[in-house]
Amino acid sequence: MTQAAVLGAGSWGTTFAKVLADAGQQVTLWARRREIAEEISTSRTNSAYLPDIPLPSGITATDDVEQAAGAADVVFLAVPAQSLREQLSRIRASVREDAIVVSLIKGLERGTDLRMSEVIAAELQLPAEQIAVLSGPNLAMEIAREEPTASVIACAEQSVAERISQLCQTAYFLPYINTDVTGTELGGVLKNIIGLAVGICDGQQLGDNSKASVITRGLAETTRLGLALGGRQETFAGLAGLGDLVATCGSVLSRNRTAGRLLGQGLAPEQVTAEMTQTAEGMKSAGAVLELARSHRVEMPVCEAVVSVLEGTLTVENIVGLLLARDLKAEVH
Repeated sequence: MTQAAVLGAGSWGTTFAKVLADAGQQVTLWARRREIAEEISTSRTNSAYLPDIPLPSGITATDDVEQAAGAADVVFLAVPAQSLREQLSRIRASVREDAIVVSLIKGLERGTDLRMSEVIAAELQLPAEQIAVLSGPNLAMEIAREEPTASVIACAEQSVAERISQLCQTAYFLPYINTDVTGTELGGVLKNIIGLAVGICDGQQLGDNSKASVITRGLAETTRLGLALGGRQETFAGLAGLGDLVATCGSVLSRNRTAGRLLGQGLAPEQVTAEMTQTAEGMKSAGAVLELARSHRVEMPVCEAVVSVLEGTLTVENIVGLLLARDLKAEVH
């Protein structure tokens, strides 16, 4: 039995702790708030984030992040992207030298434009073969309800990806593997921004044609940037690319689509943040993605339009034309 730690007891962190426990692992789940840790330990529930979902006995909760990380063979990170570096600095001295660290986070760090695996490498000084990422169509509530889903675990060292896959495979959660860490991470980051754009279409009461067009062109943008940064084409056609994009843009459970809908209805970004109880990572990472695209001379009109709305330089009523704004040319070139 592997000792695993999941840092972050929001909906996704708690759900993934459940997956690991259901797969037979002993799991320590770190919650920032003591009352949530106590509820999980005593009542086997997390009513703030996963109401009505019973949690297995294999999960032990704590509000001591150093303790959680220090006892683990594998550390899974499920904190907001913009707070990752801070949390890593807290556990740096506790993480075992041979531990595997796995990011469950779909975001870029603002200010550095770094992917989460790059932040982990910088803060924990771990080699690439000890860092992995998990991504794909991972709507937390559906997985918590044990509705079947597939996902992707990526690591530069394939045997490590295989090991992590074995740790979290259950009857309802099937993790595939690859070695394309860059592509897997970028697919998870960029689908959030496309999800915001689709949500804005919802808020503006646009139809399915508009949303399908945004999704398709958004996937093209994602692939262009991913290839420019060293990702592989097939990754963006798979679960971490198209699969995650479909789930995010098609589900009412998607935080980013929900945030986009509120933006489309005329709420300011700060009002959207106040309205939502959980982080919509696309709102935090969109500016960093656009900076990354510009530095690599990659055109991303959908992303640019979303960033313009978030920064207040474009009113949401005027976003429609910009979402598909490119000169006329062949669809594939």
